[in-house]
Amino acid sequence: MKNQGIIVKVSGPLVVAKGLAGTDMYELVRVGTLGLFGEVIEIRGERFSIQVYEETGGIGPGEPVVPTSAPLTVELGPGLVTSIFDGIQRPLDRLRVKFGDFVIRGAEAAPLDRTKKWHFIPLKKAGDKVVRGDIIGTIPETPIIEYRVMVPPGYEGTLREISEKEATLEEPVAMVNTSEGEKAITLLQKWPVRTPRPVKKRLIPCAPLVTGQRVLDTLFPIAKGGTACVPGPFGSGKTVVQHQLAKWADADLIVYVGCGERGNEMTDVLIEFPELIDPRSGRPLIERTILVANTSNMPVAAREASVFTGITMAEYYRDMGYSVALMADSTSRWAEAMREMSGRLEEMPGEEGYPAYLASRLASFYERAGRVICEGSDDREGSLSVIGAVSPPGGDLSEPVVQATLRVVKVFWGLDDKLAGQRHFPAINWLASYSLYQELVDRYCTEKIDQYWAKNRREAMAVLKREAELEELVRLVGMDALSIQDRLLLEAAKMIREDFLHQNAYDPVDTYTSFPKQFKLLQLILGFYHVSYQAITVGVELEDILKLPVRNEIPRAKFIPEGQIDKIEALRQRMKAAIDALKPSGENS
Repeated sequence: MKNQGIIVKVSGPLVVAKGLAGTDMYELVRVGTLGLFGEVIEIRGERFSIQVYEETGGIGPGEPVVPTSAPLTVELGPGLVTSIFDGIQRPLDRLRVKFGDFVIRGAEAAPLDRTKKWHFIPLKKAGDKVVRGDIIGTIPETPIIEYRVMVPPGYEGTLREISEKEATLEEPVAMVNTSEGEKAITLLQKWPVRTPRPVKKRLIPCAPLVTGQRVLDTLFPIAKGGTACVPGPFGSGKTVVQHQLAKWADADLIVYVGCGERGNEMTDVLIEFPELIDPRSGRPLIERTILVANTSNMPVAAREASVFTGITMAEYYRDMGYSVALMADSTSRWAEAMREMSGRLEEMPGEEGYPAYLASRLASFYERAGRVICEGSDDREGSLSVIGAVSPPGGDLSEPVVQATLRVVKVFWGLDDKLAGQRHFPAINWLASYSLYQELVDRYCTEKIDQYWAKNRREAMAVLKREAELEELVRLVGMDALSIQDRLLLEAAKMIREDFLHQNAYDPVDTYTSFPKQFKLLQLILGFYHVSYQAITVGVELEDILKLPVRNEIPRAKFIPEGQIDKIEALRQRMKAAIDALKPSGENS
């Protein structure tokens, strides 16, 4: 049995104790007479530094510290989906019933309901051999998510008993004869949050994570199993982008982690997700969502725990063979909590006061993403995509958290406060952003959507880059110095920006755009540019083209419903015919 210690110093969320001989790094302890949750983060001789995940007001020297002999772990089992937890996986909905609207110190409740019975449907039979990671049965957790019961580590052997039954989390659903004797498999498993769950093999991402956001899917896509960051100044739309991804990304399961953000943003999620309909299943989005809330008024030390709690639950569903997407909003708040704890530990500060291990700690989070072959004998495939928002002070993208994040992620969606000020949303700067998954997504879409997908994307980016160059020229010498071809290009770039890249998150049709519709919309705009260019080379005035009634129909094309995208092609044909009619006799193509 490990020794019980006593507190010798309290400094905000940092508590220093003595007498904890035998206690390990990252071990969970209970601090003070209230039994507050804490984690050992430094050992110096006989002094143990503990970050406490709750408010330490009123705690003082001489109070006890009790080790638990276990690291910070999460409970994994049916009931996670649709739930909302705090950073250390306490169920906020049940705590509210028990204690009121605010979590009181020392409040404790099991993350998962121990009394609820789940209907277990076996997929294996007695006598079958099983190995770690094998799926032995399923449970209908929600109408969208099928919970898959997996063989935990150390349970390899032969099934002695398994049957269909109603069972609580702690009741055995199967008995296994192992080399170490007979063991019972229950619906409940536990896993330390700082330890990545093992996989059989890591694979290269090969398919896009469809988000329904045109600027992302077409110009800067993320792959399933990929990583992305969304940095931007206050008010540029980071949280709205994260919400849109959580609502419409074609992942099987969403884990949304609110890390140090405002409480009303998590409230928006809680209110909207039960009402919004998943476009794939027709069911409420909350039925495929897990929420982790560590808002700005909660203790700072729990911010780091919240992101690791979220990603451990995400890995668990990935191991079942699902495509999972995790949204972390925002990792800057987590980094600020690390900076505060590092300062209280009197560690040597790094750049801008952040700890020297900032980059490695961020990497340990993002590197848990990936497309994998899961453990088990069936070689099932799963993926975990991670998208983190970053909130640099003043929008300074050269600050340490942004730079450390960019070293480990492959997609950069840079938000621009100037675009946000112009009411252009999503305010993603198309000249600064990039995706290292572009080539594989182009290849995928060229095969699955249309052979001209990559060509159209490259041309659209070329038009936008040329627009930026021409704007510099216009500022110097004025619009009259431009050729008619350049003025047409500026018009085409404006159409790409306003009629394609601009997207209304609150419009029921424009909020989500499928890949086929994205292709049709961009083809319509580029088609206008090509046909108009041919017309002005044979003497047609640009003003005459822009006055055509069909020109005013192009901006409204994005509001055509998904089931009627053939109308976009019909509009393209009418547009071509109208412009061709302006050409002198004998010049029509």
